[in-house]
Amino acid sequence: MIDINCSPEVDLEKTKEIIRRIAKDKMGGWVELPKKYDIGEFVRMKETAKKIQDESEYLVCIGIGGSYLGHRAVIEALRPKSETKIIYAGNSLSKRELDFALAKVGDHDFSVNVISKSGTTLEPAVAFGEFKKKLIEKYGEKEAYSRIYATTDAKHGALHDEAVACGYTRFVIPDSIGGRYSVLTAVGLLPMAVAGVDVDKILEGAAEAVGEIVGQATKYAWMRYTLGKKNYDTEVFASFEPSTAYFNEWLKQLFGESEGKNKQGILPTSVIYSTDLHSLGQFMQDGRRNLFETIVDYPTDEMNAKVVSAVRAAHLGGGIPVLDIRVSSFDEKGFGELIYFFELACAISANLFEVNPFDQPGVEAYKAKLQELL
Repeated sequence: MIDINCSPEVDLEKTKEIIRRIAKDKMGGWVELPKKYDIGEFVRMKETAKKIQDESEYLVCIGIGGSYLGHRAVIEALRPKSETKIIYAGNSLSKRELDFALAKVGDHDFSVNVISKSGTTLEPAVAFGEFKKKLIEKYGEKEAYSRIYATTDAKHGALHDEAVACGYTRFVIPDSIGGRYSVLTAVGLLPMAVAGVDVDKILEGAAEAVGEIVGQATKYAWMRYTLGKKNYDTEVFASFEPSTAYFNEWLKQLFGESEGKNKQGILPTSVIYSTDLHSLGQFMQDGRRNLFETIVDYPTDEMNAKVVSAVRAAHLGGGIPVLDIRVSSFDEKGFGELIYFFELACAISANLFEVNPFDQPGVEAYKAKLQELL
């Protein structure tokens, strides 16, 4: 079970009301998801993952933001064994990166999982167009379409309509779950299963966390809120395992998009120690005191554990508030629990700052400006 080392003042009645509000929100479908998963879709998803593994050396996962960060975080952290390797595309508009992904696939057998609620987000749309063309050139249209897996809206949208017209295998992004809260849907679980992650244990860890980690998530949310109101406006997520760098990236999206509204919220950033002690360590120790540090303390080896202790002591001595989140296990169950913990803590924290944790109007503003330029 996750443990956090802080004891903030908590308004229990306010917290209960916030949790009720989150669960009833039209975008709160993730709250009970781990215990109410559609078993039929889950079985179909695992069968699809096996089919992809049997016929493809690569699965190209096309998506941006919440459509790729969560599953990439788990896959890169756990480094599971699978003959089918995951390639990521559609998370930038860099032609160089797209060309690199296309070249890496080369003449190998491959399939595509395109992940987009609408199908109109520019970055994945551009990449999908190129990889679909490559599939058709290699296999012909009929087999190419059998190798495309669309994770998208259940009823409408450009990608949904194309998937229906072309016969792509489809999985659903529920209307009640936004991208950055979608790791435990097919958005995250299908790529994880293809990569060799035990998705049953991911859901088992998350299901065990439902209800059980409310107290820990509440303490963390209130501690962040308390520090934010004292002008600690930057949170540094610190990990001591290099393979968790993408989990830090998911955390930055989760908190940044959920809280950063109406001139509110805490800026999320991250470090990997001990590596970043030799680049950002000086600033952490002696720089501006507007930041606090959240150590995500995974079970680790004896040497790394000593680094964790040394960093904690040094930074506390340097005047940095340090929060510890101790993770129960470095495996699928541990990550399932950790994902759910941060989702709940983030939603509570955003409500304390009196912002909607489930929209992203600033992102939509950028998209509108980009469309004007194009």
